[in-house]
Amino acid sequence: MNALKWNKEFALEQAADDAELLKELLEIFKDSLQSDVQRIQQGLAEGSAAKISAAAHSIKGAAASLGIVGIHEIALQVEEDSRAGGLDAARTKIEELQALLVELKTL
Repeated sequence: MNALKWNKEFALEQAADDAELLKELLEIFKDSLQSDVQRIQQGLAEGSAAKISAAAHSIKGAAASLGIVGIHEIALQVEEDSRAGGLDAARTKIEELQALLVELKTL
């Protein structure tokens, strides 16, 4: 869980100190992250920096709102690179995102 750099206290605060709501929000995030990682993979296959940027932006915002700093940091790197037309950050970070998704599923 260290790679996630999850600030659980921040996340709970964002969920109005409602542990059940936080649990629901995490489940929604897990599903959306999986979908967005697939969109990044599709963007890589198509050479579409725009598709990658959109997916990374989605990941970045959701991770930030839940205090999941590790995922937020990677998504930020991928988004900035792809906005500039690059695919390198997505190529180098996709496996790390997939590993964090697996780790996230243990929460």
